[in-house]
Amino acid sequence: MTRLSTTTLNLPHLHRATVGFNQLFDQMERQFANSPNKDSYPPYNIEQLNDDEFIISLAVAGFNMDELDITKDGNVLSIEGIVAESSDKAVYLHKGISSRKFRREFTLADHVEVTDASLSLGMLSVHLLRQVPEALKPKKIAINTSAAIEHNE
Repeated sequence: MTRLSTTTLNLPHLHRATVGFNQLFDQMERQFANSPNKDSYPPYNIEQLNDDEFIISLAVAGFNMDELDITKDGNVLSIEGIVAESSDKAVYLHKGISSRKFRREFTLADHVEVTDASLSLGMLSVHLLRQVPEALKPKKIAINTSAAIEHNE
């Protein structure tokens, strides 16, 4: 069985078999090209509840609600943690809970909206819902069998 490495993804075969997906492939190539250097803080999960609902969960222990910022600009969801200046004069023997600033960006598919965000027990959960307008949903086309279509040549 061949093993595909995400750091050496080669997309020419997919380019030849698809039409109109140039932006998608360009974005994938940029994402994979930068992945070895990307910071993994904070860790996160993406859970799919059904075909149209997702939850992004980030482990943000040590952050208050006023230190977290969630914005959606076009199809990009940005989650940012801003560390407030602390007047805490505590002396730590060990400080394993990181509270450094971060910025995570997620590219969302068309028609995906943020419906809710909550912070509980150090986990930030962002609920996403895809709501495709009725006009854009696939339509079943009936095949007329009562009369043959004549072609004029």
